[in-house]
Amino acid sequence: MIAALLLALALAMDAFAVALTQGCRFRPSLRGGLAIALTFGVFQALMPLAGWVIGAVALIYVEAVDHWIAFGLLSFLGVRMLGGHVGDEEAARALTGRSLLIAGVATSIDALAAGITLPTLGISPWLAAALIGIVTFVMSGAGVLLGRRAGDHLGAWAERAGGIILIGLGVKILAEHSGYF
Repeated sequence: MIAALLLALALAMDAFAVALTQGCRFRPSLRGGLAIALTFGVFQALMPLAGWVIGAVALIYVEAVDHWIAFGLLSFLGVRMLGGHVGDEEAARALTGRSLLIAGVATSIDALAAGITLPTLGISPWLAAALIGIVTFVMSGAGVLLGRRAGDHLGAWAERAGGIILIGLGVKILAEHSGYF
């Protein structure tokens, strides 16, 4: 359960960073902020399920190296987030309508890849997806509100923290499956 919560927090960081920037730059109304939070939450909940299906089908073929695949995917996503460029395009313009849906997909691609690793975590994919969606919704809503007050300098920090968490989860999975824990 702790791994699922950490995964949810890490995956929500890029959505939080975009929502924070949206709040700072465009000051969306309460309705606009809720739309951003809901869109990001729904996409972040659905994408891991799609990834889980892919992972579950592929697991029988790659079971001997699944921990290396999980480590590689999570580390790759973590390093991308450490670079601080995930979500730059989405944060550059006000998110409404079609651009909000595109941003929802773009910020949840990492959740699709992380969903592939769900069979290695030993938790219910439905629980993980719900947790990821709820955490993303809450953090995105908070990001919009905080952005309206604090500015967008926190967005890069949040994204990098998410990257560190993803890399840590990858290392944890690798260590557990390799017999170190």
